Amino acid sequence: MKRSILVELPIFWKNWHFRLLLDLTAKMKFCLPWKNMAVSVTARPQDTTMYAVSADSKGLDTVVGLLADVVLHPCLTDEEIEMTRMAVQFELEDLNMRPDPEPLLTEMIHEAAFRENTVGLHRFCPAENIAKIDREVLHSYLKNYYTPDRMVLAGVGVEHEHLVECARKYLLGVQPAWGAPGAVDVDRSVAQYTGGIVKVERDMSNVSLGPTPIPELTHIMVGLESCSFLEEDFIPFAVLNMMMGGGGSFSAGGPGKGMFSRLYLNVLNRHHWMYNATSYHHSYEDTGLLCIHASADPRQVREMVEIITKEFILMGRTVDLVELERAKTQLMSMLMMNLESRPVIFEDVGRQVLATHSRKLPHELCALIRNVKPEDIKRVASKMLRGKPAVAALGDLTDLPTYEHIQAALSSRDGRLPRTYRLFR
Repeated sequence: MKRSILVELPIFWKNWHFRLLLDLTAKMKFCLPWKNMAVSVTARPQDTTMYAVSADSKGLDTVVGLLADVVLHPCLTDEEIEMTRMAVQFELEDLNMRPDPEPLLTEMIHEAAFRENTVGLHRFCPAENIAKIDREVLHSYLKNYYTPDRMVLAGVGVEHEHLVECARKYLLGVQPAWGAPGAVDVDRSVAQYTGGIVKVERDMSNVSLGPTPIPELTHIMVGLESCSFLEEDFIPFAVLNMMMGGGGSFSAGGPGKGMFSRLYLNVLNRHHWMYNATSYHHSYEDTGLLCIHASADPRQVREMVEIITKEFILMGRTVDLVELERAKTQLMSMLMMNLESRPVIFEDVGRQVLATHSRKLPHELCALIRNVKPEDIKRVASKMLRGKPAVAALGDLTDLPTYEHIQAALSSRDGRLPRTYRLFR
C-alpha cells in the first residue's frame, strides 16, 4: 500500500453481499465446526493483506464463496467507514502510549533507510488523513491493487482439484463491487536505499505496564541495506540474522532460545546496563534491511551506539564454525516448528507463490541453509558494511552521537566512534 491514507483498509465482516442474515447463518452452519475467520496485514502494509478462514474441509465450497464475497463485494457503508476512522484514531493514540517501542522504531528505521519512497513511506495513517478515507478512495485502491494477477488462493488440508474448481466457480469472471477490473494507477516504484537518520525526542520516564515503573530508556536502531528475498544472498543473511540473535536482558530460556547468539554473549552478558539488543532482518521484493535494536539508560547512549557499531564490524570478520552451525540448526528448527501449524503453512504457500510464482518446500530451504559457508557470511556482511547506515532514535537523545560519527564508526576497522573533546562539561 503506497498511499498512507489507505494503510488501514476497513474490512467489514457483518455486511456481506449475502443480504439476509439467515442466509449467511445457514451457510456458516453448513461448514461447522466453524473455527475462525479473520483479516490480517502481515509484515509491513507494503507486503501482503491476508484473508484467512479455518473451517471443516467439508464446507470448502461455502468457505471459498464467503471469502470471494468478502474480497470482491465489501459494502463499505458510511457507518462502518466512520467506525473505522475511530479505530484508526485509537490505534494512533495507543501507538504513542505503549511501552514497547518496536513498531514505532521499525517505522522510523524504514523512513530513514528509504527516504520518501516505497517501503520508507508511512506505515501508520497520519492523523490529518483519517478524514479523507471514504468509499471513493477505497474503491480506487481496490480497483488498482485487487486484481487477479496480485491474488493467490491457498489452502491446506484440502484437495487441489476441489480448490481449483471452487476458485473457478466463485472468482473467475466475477464482477467486483468497484466496477470493471483493470488497474489504471499502480505504483511500480523500485525501492531506493538512501540511508539517513530519524530522531524523535520523547520523555520515556512515565512508561509503565502497571504498578511497577519501567526504567527510563533511550532506544536506538541501526540498520544497513541487505538484499531482497529473490536474491541468492537471502539465505546467508537469514543465517547471519540468526547468528546475531539477541533479545531482552530479562529473557528466560536456554540455548534453544538463542542465548548463545552474539548479541547475548558479546553485549547483554558483558554490559549489565543494556536492557535490550536484538537483530532484525526485513526483506522485500527489491530490497532488504538488517538492523539491531538496542535500549539503555539515556546517560549511556553513546557507549551503547559504539557497542552496536562494533558488532556490525565484527560481522565481516572471521566466523566461528561452531556458532555458524548453531545458527543454521536453530534457523532450520524454527522453520520446521513454524510449519507444524496449518495457518502458517497456507500463509507460507500464499506469500511464496505471490512473490516468486513458486514455492520452495521445507527440505529445499533446509538444504540451502546447510550449504551456507563462513565465507558466505563474511561476503554478505562486508558488502553490507560498504553502504550508508540508517539510524532511528527514540527517547532522551542528549548524548546521541551525530550521524556522521556513526557512519565513520561503521567505516572504521574497529567500529569505534570518533573521540570528542570538550573544554567544559
